[in-house]
Formats: sequence, C-alpha cells, structure tokens
Amino acid sequence: MADLPLPQGIELTSLNERFRRDPYAVLRRLRDEAPVHEDTQLKRYFYTRHDDVKDLLRDKALWSDPRKANPGTFTREFLGRGDEEPSMLMMDEPGHRRLRSLVSKPFTPGAVEKWRPRTREVVQRVLGKIDSDEFDLIADFAGPMPTVVIAEMLGVDPQMHADFKRWSDLSVRVAFNPFPAEDELKEGEAARTCLNEFFSKEITLRRKDLGDDLLSDMIRAEEEGEKLSEEEIITQCNLLLVAGNVTTTDLIGNGVKALLDHPAQLKKLRENPELIKNTVEEILRFDTPVTNSGRIANRTIEIAGCPAHKGNSLTTSLAAANHDPAIYPDPDKFDIERDDTHHQSFGGGRHLCLGAHLARLEAQEAILALLRKYPGLAHSDKGFEYASVPSFRGMSYFWVSTRSH
Repeated sequence: MADLPLPQGIELTSLNERFRRDPYAVLRRLRDEAPVHEDTQLKRYFYTRHDDVKDLLRDKALWSDPRKANPGTFTREFLGRGDEEPSMLMMDEPGHRRLRSLVSKPFTPGAVEKWRPRTREVVQRVLGKIDSDEFDLIADFAGPMPTVVIAEMLGVDPQMHADFKRWSDLSVRVAFNPFPAEDELKEGEAARTCLNEFFSKEITLRRKDLGDDLLSDMIRAEEEGEKLSEEEIITQCNLLLVAGNVTTTDLIGNGVKALLDHPAQLKKLRENPELIKNTVEEILRFDTPVTNSGRIANRTIEIAGCPAHKGNSLTTSLAAANHDPAIYPDPDKFDIERDDTHHQSFGGGRHLCLGAHLARLEAQEAILALLRKYPGLAHSDKGFEYASVPSFRGMSYFWVSTRSH
C-alpha cells in the first residue's frame, strides 16, 4: 500500500466507487500514513485523526464562511457558489451567534422531547403504508418519515409532504456536490425556487394567524430586540429540510443495515429495547451519515508539524475520526453496548448540529418501531446501493425482507 500514491480529489469522495463502497479502508490508510494530507487536486488539507478533527472543529477563531477561503481552494470553489450570504451552517460571527440564538430554542433537548409522541405517530403512519413483505427501506420508510416530521413541526399541509421530499432531495443533491451536472444544477435551482416561494406564502399566512408550530416560533422569535427577517426564516427552513431530512434518512438506513449485518447485536437490541439510545450513538460513530465537515484557516496554524495558511481549506473527516483506534478500542467493531459512544458525527464547537437531538429521537423511534413490526426483518436479495453525494454516507436504495431467510 505504501508504494501506491495517496488518494486525491474525487478518490476521497463518494463519487469514487471504491470510497463509496468502503470509505473506512481509504481513511484508515490516510490516518496511518498521512494524518494531515494535502489534497492537491481539490486544494485542501484533509485531517483524519480524532483529536486533530476535534480541535479544529472547536477552534472558535477559524472561519466557516466559504467566501473567506482563498480563490481556487475547495471551500471557495465548491461551497461558495456566488456571493450570497451563506446559511447558518457556514456563517461566521457575529451573524451566526445572532441567528442561532433566535432559532435554537425549539431544538433544545427538552423542546425536542415534546415531539416524541408526534414522531411516534408519524412513524406508525409511514409504516402503516407498507403492505409488502419486501420493500425499499429508503423509499418507503427512512426517506419519507423525517420529511413528514419536519413538515408537521413547521405546520405544513400534509398534502404538500410529497413535494417537500422531492424538493429537498433535489436541493441536497446540488448543495453538497462539488461536481454537479448541468441538469442537476437546473433541477436544484428550480427546487430551491419552489421551496422559497412556498415558505414565503406560508410566512404571510402565519403572520396573520400564528400557530403552535416551528414556523410560527421563528416569526415570534426575538432576542434583545432582534428578530428574524423573512429571508432568514426561509433560509432556516431550507436548511432544516436539506440538512435535516437527508441526514436522518441516512442515519436510519445505515443503522438498520448495521443491525442486519450484525445479528448478535440485533438480537441484543430486540431483547433489550432500552439499549436504543446507546445503539443510535454507536450507529452515528460506526457509519456516520455526514462524513466531512470543515473550516477555513484565519491564520497560519500547525497540526502534526504541518502548517496551513490563512485562507486555506481545512476538511475534517468525521468518519475517520470516529474510527481512530487511538480513541476507540476495536473501532471497526459494531457494539451497541460500547462504553464510550462519544463521536464527532454532529461536528463541534459553535457549529455543533442544531438538529442533533431531533435526529437522535427520530432514529430511536423509527428503528424500534420497525423492529417491533417486523420480527423477521432481513436483507433482501435485491440488495442495496450507496448514493454518490459527497460528504454524505447513505443508500439510494436498500431492499429488506420481512421474512427471515
């Protein structure tokens, strides 16, 4: 292996078949041979050790706004399309602090927990529509479920749920793909326009009649005299759909696959459903839905003797960090009773994923309900295929059978 050149560019994304099939083997080699790897093709530094990733994500001085990256670098070219204000996901201070303080209250653990009964109802409703002994877990369950939960939280008409799913899928395909095809760009732009127009109408309706929903909460939100503009509310709604739905779909899909691949662990969870919280944390560590995060150097920094200079793109591999043997004993083993289930899957620092508690709750409810309904759940001969969306790890389809083979 040492004689082979280190992977570069697309070879470090799910657009590459080898990486898509098993990113962990590729990342293991990088972590062993070049923990600070200069990806000369995509013009970025790529970090794979747990503690380096953790330190970078928690360094409050580093930038996230792609417009601050040097021209030609990965972040500037692929994440900073145009010069529009970025979403909260890639915003710097003081704008980030202001926005986060205005939208964070509905996403605290206590506030999210109140949605558990409603989430449980949604899960049962989606499961109730499955009437075959063989089905695509992604299309029929893991895909629609988070969309319906978010749509209900926002107070959206149930008749719009299918449109919501389609628009959010098209948006994410472009938003996080460094190499979108021309037709994908057009479809993504059209989907974003549909979402923006839809949310604009909903906000107008809510302003006349505020309800008990997330959209009304954002209109009401006020912090020290600051309020959210209509544009900021629309951006936040889009972020919820794009960043929240796809990642939760992937979390559920990856989790069910990990359990079916490890029958002893599946048996353990069936016999001890109270292990579900620990199980979801282990799923997040073992096969994280978001493989990368990143920052931009605001100064010259040095990690493991390797300098990065102001304006350089810094890509942190969450997937590699979660499999670092220096931190996790036997990291490639899936163990739902693992003592230390901490992970980097939700990023860190001030950009720690706002929807982390909601994603956990949805995955817990979805996986338990699925296993209860189908005691014989197993892989189907129709198989599965991983999607090729860079920085995401999930399946485009995953066929399961409700009868044990």
